[in-house]
Amino acid sequence: MIAFERGLHQDGFTQLDVEAFEACPSDSIDFAVMERIEQEPRFPGVVVPLAAGWSDVGAWDAVWDMSNKDDDGNVARGRVIFEGSADSFAHSDGRLVASKDRVQEVKAMVGRLKAAKGTEAQDHRKVQRPWGFYDSIDHGEHFQVKRIVVKPGAQLSLQMYHHCAEHWVVVRGTALVTRGEETFLVSENQFTFIPLGTKHSLTPVKHRSK
Repeated sequence: MIAFERGLHQDGFTQLDVEAFEACPSDSIDFAVMERIEQEPRFPGVVVPLAAGWSDVGAWDAVWDMSNKDDDGNVARGRVIFEGSADSFAHSDGRLVASKDRVQEVKAMVGRLKAAKGTEAQDHRKVQRPWGFYDSIDHGEHFQVKRIVVKPGAQLSLQMYHHCAEHWVVVRGTALVTRGEETFLVSENQFTFIPLGTKHSLTPVKHRSK
């Protein structure tokens, strides 16, 4: 209560008082609040019995227990493909992985990926090009993040896309960027935007040694 009362309340946001919050005992809400209702004036209220199942979802087995399962008792969150698994919980942010003791079964998984038109069955994450390579770091329904490396003396080929725009951030060196009729430099930690339907290219700039 003290941490709340001394906290910062502004624009619908509350920030607890740090000093008062750190001084609070590490008690569960059951002991600190619920069991003291009606026993102290600070906690008015009513407690009634409830005959129902209960889980505080404090571990991954509890998440599995409360989730919908497939015919083999598996639960998937994100991009997951089960093969020979039962009563398992798997969570993925996008990358597919396999147990090291079952890597010989990857061939069967590739067949399933091809049937589902999965990108992993067609392209490696790191794709070589005449000008260098790109590494597909992350992707989703409406976005893709790539790390692009252009070799010195090479040029990212002139191209144009009608279905996607691009945001370029230079993380090392300096790039000569062509965007439509414009040509300009983008240095380290700077960025530029490529709109839909705009021809664009990139060339690394070689710095002269002093």
